[in-house]
Amino acid sequence: MTTDTIELGDVSVTRVWEYCGTVEMTPEVFLPETSPQVWEEQAPWLVPDFLDSATGTVRAAIQTWLLRSEGKTILVDTGVGNHKERPYSPVWSHLDTDFLGNLARAGVRPEDVDVVVNSHLHVDHVGWNTRLEDRAWVPTFPNATYLMPRDDFDFWNPANARRTVLDRGNQNVFEDSVAPVHEAGLTFLWESSHQIDANLRLEPAPGHTPGSSVLTLASGTDRAVFVGDLMHSPVQIFEPDANSCFCEDPAEARATRRRILGEAADTGTLVFPAHFPGGGAVEVARDAGSFTIKDWAPLTPYGQR
Repeated sequence: MTTDTIELGDVSVTRVWEYCGTVEMTPEVFLPETSPQVWEEQAPWLVPDFLDSATGTVRAAIQTWLLRSEGKTILVDTGVGNHKERPYSPVWSHLDTDFLGNLARAGVRPEDVDVVVNSHLHVDHVGWNTRLEDRAWVPTFPNATYLMPRDDFDFWNPANARRTVLDRGNQNVFEDSVAPVHEAGLTFLWESSHQIDANLRLEPAPGHTPGSSVLTLASGTDRAVFVGDLMHSPVQIFEPDANSCFCEDPAEARATRRRILGEAADTGTLVFPAHFPGGGAVEVARDAGSFTIKDWAPLTPYGQR
C-alpha cells in the first residue's frame, strides 16, 4: 500500500511534487565516478523511475518534503520555482508547474508555512523561496523563517566572487531566490547546528557544497534523515565513493556520504534524498565495504498518484 504521507513518531512527512523526469544527462555525465557495471546490474529496477531507457538519461524528482511537527508546518527544500531565468541550466529555466496547487492539495497555503529549510543553495533547492509578483521577486511564504546554512549563503553570494564547480549553472539564483527573502528579514543563517524543535535538528554535511546540510528527525522510536544532495541516484548507495559532477569538494563529499549512510545503516534511520523518485526514501544496510538497499518507504511513485 502506497501513500503520499508517512508518520514518523509525532511527525508527519508528505511528499509534494514539482517535477519528475529526465535531467537530460547520462550517467556518464551526471555521475561520472559510477561504474557502467552497476548501472547494468541494477537496470531492471532502475528503469523506469531512476533511468530513462529510451534516452539513457538519469531521471530525478524535484520535490519538497512537507513536515508537520509540534504544531509547525515545515518545508524541506523548495525546488526550482516558476518563471526563473536560468540561461545555463535550461532544463530548469522558465518552468510553469502547479507546485503551489500540489501544496494546497496537501492542505497547506503559502501563509501557513512556519519554517523553510534550504539544505543548500543550488538552483533546484531554493526556487520556490520566491514568486514573481508583477515584476518583482517576493517571498512565497511570507510568515516563514527561512533557514539557510551561512557557509552556503556566503559561498553563493555573487559579491564574494567565488569560483565554483557549478560555475554559471547557478546564475541568477542568489539574486532571485535568496536575496529577496534575506532583504525581507525572513532568513536565519545558521552555523554549526540548529535545533528546530524537539524532533528536528539541522547538522552540517559539507562536500557537495561548503554549507550542505542534513535535517535529522528523531521522534519516539523513529529516525529519519533528509540528506539533500548527498545522493542523486540509488546507485550511490552501492558505490558511496561516487560523486555527482556538481560536488564542490569531492573528497569531503565522499567522506560525508559514507558517514551518513553508515550512521543510517547502524541506527535503522530512514534516508530521504532530495531527488529520488519511486519510493522516495530508503532504508540502507552495510554490505562489506559498501551499502545496499534494505527497503523502500511506502510512498507513491510519480504517475501512480
